[in-house]
Amino acid sequence: MRPLPLLLSACALLAAGSTSAFALEKPDTTYRVFQFPADQIPRIDGKADDWAIVPDSYAIGIDQMVDDEGGHTQPDPKDLDVKVRVGWVKGLNRLYFLYEAYDNYWDFSRPDLHNDIFEIVVDGDASGGPLIDQGHRDVWTADAVGAAMATRDPRLTTPQLHWATHGVHAQNYHIFTPAKDKDWCMAWSSATWIKELPWANAKCTYDFKPGEPGKLTLEFWITPFDYAGPEGPQRAVESVLSDNKLIGLSWAVIDYDNPATEKRSFWNLSRHHTMFGNANQLCAFQLMPLEDRFHSSRIEAQWAFKVLDADQRAVAFRDQSYGKVTSWKWDFGDGETSTEQNPVHTYKQYRSSYVVILDVEGPDGKSRRSKVWDVQFK
Repeated sequence: MRPLPLLLSACALLAAGSTSAFALEKPDTTYRVFQFPADQIPRIDGKADDWAIVPDSYAIGIDQMVDDEGGHTQPDPKDLDVKVRVGWVKGLNRLYFLYEAYDNYWDFSRPDLHNDIFEIVVDGDASGGPLIDQGHRDVWTADAVGAAMATRDPRLTTPQLHWATHGVHAQNYHIFTPAKDKDWCMAWSSATWIKELPWANAKCTYDFKPGEPGKLTLEFWITPFDYAGPEGPQRAVESVLSDNKLIGLSWAVIDYDNPATEKRSFWNLSRHHTMFGNANQLCAFQLMPLEDRFHSSRIEAQWAFKVLDADQRAVAFRDQSYGKVTSWKWDFGDGETSTEQNPVHTYKQYRSSYVVILDVEGPDGKSRRSKVWDVQFK
């Protein structure tokens, strides 16, 4: 996929990253991922209307990116102008993207990888490490790459490394902007199924032909995975997204302007070009809580639970209420109550299911949340 010199440099950095302390890129910068309310999930139609509720402070422009291949020191909006917003919805392990770009020359006439591209890499649990198969090989020496490479077990074949490691714990998507007569993206992974429904969806709108200027709007969502293997989704493990969680994420805009050459610009959000194969070089993105303006009141009761021991009928309850809460009252549905915020309760007598109620109170009022027959035992 990449020219050999780039892969050699990538392997050097991958190896170095695998033996040093791991930290996400740009330690002084944490980008934000906007939380959409559950009743305002973006519709994937290639339009920006659903994103009007996202403040401009969440937008990341090309002015925050660097061109480490084409030689440009400053972006020229007359040549290329890009704005990216990222969102999520609590309860869905999806990342939503709105990519808006103006280009003075859109290159998308060929059926191969040569295409204007929006390339994203996501590491949903921020575990770091190499994500392309070349990062695990010992086919290049330290002299060739300028850094020590981890030695591969000679019993492992190249196909084994590809299918076991390539895009498994972090994912790379080459998104064609636009895609003409081909899939919306190339999942640079041994698990190519991750680009299909129900794990991803995309829609692009534009009104230009190859070689012409114009504006493109791309709307899509993907599912980040802690494990996504080539065997298919049956063993896949989705990255669990939750309030305030940090994930690894970065992107690059690959811009071709001359059809007669392979010369391109490579605008990168990370400071490292080789972030495409090294999750250590991704930026930190924080999944933001729902903004106050989307809550129906200033105090809202909410809670979750986990059965600790089904035989003993022991259950841990966890308060998830919104707002300033000063008192809690739990009714466990068996005649017992508690005023703890996060109680553990053991049901002494067996019933298959219970109605459990949480009442909360604070300076801004009261709220109640009941769950009917959610707490149950076999």
